[in-house]
Amino acid sequence: MIKRVIVWFLVLIMNVFLTSIMAQGKSDFFGVKTVCIDAGHGGHDGGCQGSKSQEKHVALSIALQLGKYIEANFPDVKVVYTRKTDVYLKLWERAAIANKAKADLFICVHANANENKSAFGTETFVMGLHKSESNLNVAKRENSSILLEEDYKTKYSDFDPNSPESYIVLTMRQNAFLDQSLSFAAKVQTQFTERVGRKNRGVKQAGFLVLHQTNMPSVLIETGFLTNKEEEKFLVSDLGQDYLASAVFRAFKSYKNELEGKEITKFEKVLAVKQAEVDEKEESKKKNKKNKGEELGKGVVFKVQIATSSKKIELKPENFNGVKDVTIYEAGGLFRYTVGKEKNMTDANRLQVQLRSNGFKDAFVVAFSDGKRVSISKALQLQ
Repeated sequence: MIKRVIVWFLVLIMNVFLTSIMAQGKSDFFGVKTVCIDAGHGGHDGGCQGSKSQEKHVALSIALQLGKYIEANFPDVKVVYTRKTDVYLKLWERAAIANKAKADLFICVHANANENKSAFGTETFVMGLHKSESNLNVAKRENSSILLEEDYKTKYSDFDPNSPESYIVLTMRQNAFLDQSLSFAAKVQTQFTERVGRKNRGVKQAGFLVLHQTNMPSVLIETGFLTNKEEEKFLVSDLGQDYLASAVFRAFKSYKNELEGKEITKFEKVLAVKQAEVDEKEESKKKNKKNKGEELGKGVVFKVQIATSSKKIELKPENFNGVKDVTIYEAGGLFRYTVGKEKNMTDANRLQVQLRSNGFKDAFVVAFSDGKRVSISKALQLQ
């Protein structure tokens, strides 16, 4: 009993200390300039096994494809890989690579396994204390890689991957980045479900050593179960791996743009030109009408974006959980759906909270100036 009290006291003290120090270290964080992609396992650590596959190969293929998508679409973002070949890396080495690169986001790619061969679907983990036995079991399996390291007792301070008590202290270090980690994890799961059609097993928390060691928002993605024969076929196929990688990329794109308050750079000029043409035509049609400025959306307005789709959806309330007056704009080849036309961020944030409670959990505020999409910071400056 006394030992348990001492452990929890140390947890409390270290949590306050680490959170304050790490928050200061990232106080100037405004976006994603560097991302570190970690393909789980490798070398003599094969990870979990399917009937004809190994986790290390599946994870590497998806990780490399994800990196290619980011490099091609965001040339200003530096992509760092923990491994690009079938080599073994210790867990602390993976985190050290991300920390040395001063990455703004750490994405760890894995595949899952379960004694229940019918289990399937994706789940994305962030660092935290497990809330279920199944979460703990996943963490135990992934953390067991340290047993392959000869010096693991020195490197991990006698951490026992099979001891539930060992996971208590692990919850502290990532607290400073929990909100951002959860935000990105939610976007990953949404993309897997809506764009790839995978079963959503949710965003979860558990004590992963590789996440514990990192100094930035971090997630561990379980892309599916190799122990499920049908899901294994999907995971080992080129098409399946591409779908999964592109889904994580879209989540990355959404996370980066939301964090930085802007659309994808390469689409901004095209969008501006198209919007200018529309505005010009509309203005010529309505030049004799009263309140023309209001009809054209003149000035700065804030809206809440609730959904994105590749195909145009009819703007009926029943298509948007009963929400009325949904509007649409197109950017980056996708249709984006918004609600509201607020004059200040305070009202927009209230609307955002309301819409999230109505089922749109990933709803976020976007800004427009004279009908053109601008960053939140730009809109505030214009005001």
